[in-house]
Amino acid sequence: MPTDKYFEYWAERYKDDLTNNILPFWFKYGLDKENGGIYTCVARNGQLIDTTKSVWFQGRFAFVCAYAYNNVEKRQEWLDAAKSTIDFIEKHCFDTDGRMYFEVAANGTPLRKRRYVFSESFAAIAMAEYALATGSEEYARKALKLFKDMRRFIKTPGILEPKYLPTVQAQGHSITMIMVNVATCIKKVISDPELDTQLEESIFALKNYFMHPEFKALLEMVGPKGEFIDTINGRTINPGHCIETAWFLFDVAASRGGDKELVDMALTILDWSWEWGWDKQYGGIINFKDCRNLPPQDYSQDMKFWWPQTEAIIACLYAYKITGDEKYLKRHKMVSDWTYAHFPDNEFGEWYGYLHRDGTVAQPAKGNLFKGPFHIPRMMIKGFMLCNEIVK
Repeated sequence: MPTDKYFEYWAERYKDDLTNNILPFWFKYGLDKENGGIYTCVARNGQLIDTTKSVWFQGRFAFVCAYAYNNVEKRQEWLDAAKSTIDFIEKHCFDTDGRMYFEVAANGTPLRKRRYVFSESFAAIAMAEYALATGSEEYARKALKLFKDMRRFIKTPGILEPKYLPTVQAQGHSITMIMVNVATCIKKVISDPELDTQLEESIFALKNYFMHPEFKALLEMVGPKGEFIDTINGRTINPGHCIETAWFLFDVAASRGGDKELVDMALTILDWSWEWGWDKQYGGIINFKDCRNLPPQDYSQDMKFWWPQTEAIIACLYAYKITGDEKYLKRHKMVSDWTYAHFPDNEFGEWYGYLHRDGTVAQPAKGNLFKGPFHIPRMMIKGFMLCNEIVK
């Protein structure tokens, strides 16, 4: 297939799948028209199996709806769903200390709070994307305030319970990378020096602390100054996270007019992480590797989850758009072919989330507190955009 036809095909397929499969599934089975917000714990056929609401998915769903509205079609039902879910977040998902819960009941009754700020991160990008859709300065300011609260929570000792006792001094890749995305999303609707400061801090940490050339790997946990921690957790590579980081950095580089140094850094992360993550025997991106090739601790280490595949699809498209290097086109085809051969449920719609290493289904639920309408629709929206940009 000629290259331009290839990208035209995928642009149309992403749009069709998003608008006729993924979003309709969640609007039918997940959208809570009584209380507002979204349910995500649904069985293969859409049956609700738990009314507990994942708070970070409230933000994720609201973001996806506004993101689709901004970049695919101006469908009022998508914008209305984003607003309804943001209203639910503001009414029910904040504790009195300004931090957010992790789980609430159907009616918003608080159930659980965790030591992380990921609920805040997704609420912030939802508000920013909604502000972009509506031109609302109010929601742009709310997004920025939440971002600044996150920075305060992270940087002020005693607000967030430490993951380890003081005998272990470490920092994690997850929050470093997610703050890149949060700052990037908010910068589209409002300017503030703290957004730029965060980007510089995160990029510096990724480059100087988390990237370890001796292993050709970006590690999930390192010491305060990037020290290698020779434990099971310190040796962990999460290829999906690393690949996601790569395309977040592509986004920053694009906003800076194509920053070559940043592009080269992101390409290095992508190349390293592909080599660690791509399963040469069965295909697909696996969950975890040990940078010394010792046995990983996590029981799901060689499984194929839905979200690393979607991140690889985005990153390979982005890398090809920037470089024109055929290897990224080849990788996009490899991961797309494998993903679309194994994850979509052609009978009931949507995608399975959890596969064994060989691609067989491990469990058939379409959602839970960790899987729902985010990575898959985000990939389809971003993929649709990138393919069209490549063709143009």
